[in-house]
Amino acid sequence: MTFALPFPIIDPVIFAIGPFFDIGPLAVRWYSLAFIAGLLIGWKYIVWFVTKPPHAMNKKNVDDFLLWITLGVVLGGRLGYVGFYNAEIYLSNPLAILQVWQGGMSFHGGLLGVIIAIILFCRQRKLNYWAVGDTVACAVPIGLFFGRIANFINGELFGRVSDVPWAMVFPNGGTLARHPSQLYEALLEGLLMFIVLYLLSQKEHLRLKVGFLSGVFMVGYAVARSFVEVFRQPDAQIGFLFGNFTMGQLLSVPLVLLGLYLIFRSPKTA
Repeated sequence: MTFALPFPIIDPVIFAIGPFFDIGPLAVRWYSLAFIAGLLIGWKYIVWFVTKPPHAMNKKNVDDFLLWITLGVVLGGRLGYVGFYNAEIYLSNPLAILQVWQGGMSFHGGLLGVIIAIILFCRQRKLNYWAVGDTVACAVPIGLFFGRIANFINGELFGRVSDVPWAMVFPNGGTLARHPSQLYEALLEGLLMFIVLYLLSQKEHLRLKVGFLSGVFMVGYAVARSFVEVFRQPDAQIGFLFGNFTMGQLLSVPLVLLGLYLIFRSPKTA
């Protein structure tokens, strides 16, 4: 007989107000709260981080950059999901792209959006791209941690069928127990990556090697994501690619290559 832990049923909606006219009630969801918490705590962490050499930004620049990075995450994450995971569906119904409340965000797309935001912001303010990128890279795991916890609360992005003692039966995952892969990602991509980057950032010679911390994040995230994908249920509309690979694993390959380049390239101090 296979035992499974009970899934903690938590309403994805914290509270709702309304309805308002014909648009229905205004709902505040755990995912929205996780997104806001990740941005605000990450922002405060960057404010503290830039007080140390190489002083990538001043406080005013950090405050201004919050809007840029928010747009980068939202636009990049949404367009990345559309392009990487559901292009055919959204091409047949382009207006659905705007229905972000229906869900659908891609980390790799969000990362690309953040990189573009960093480049544009640094060009405007005449800041060092890689120094700013390092500060952002050290804060990103905070958002990843909260985001994956929200995925767990929503009962989405669950794992493959398993008989491990901590397997759970998810409301939308059928009757079989599955890996709580969202928690694996929260611990590896979020908590562990934050600790690793924090410890490395305490070494001044590594902080001054601009781009190094960004490289560590890229490789660390790609390895963690690819590992968890072994336990995570592939997206139903895509399944496996090139044998037993998932889209998440394939999208992580460029991150490993770029990350290794940044880690091992000739030292460049800020």
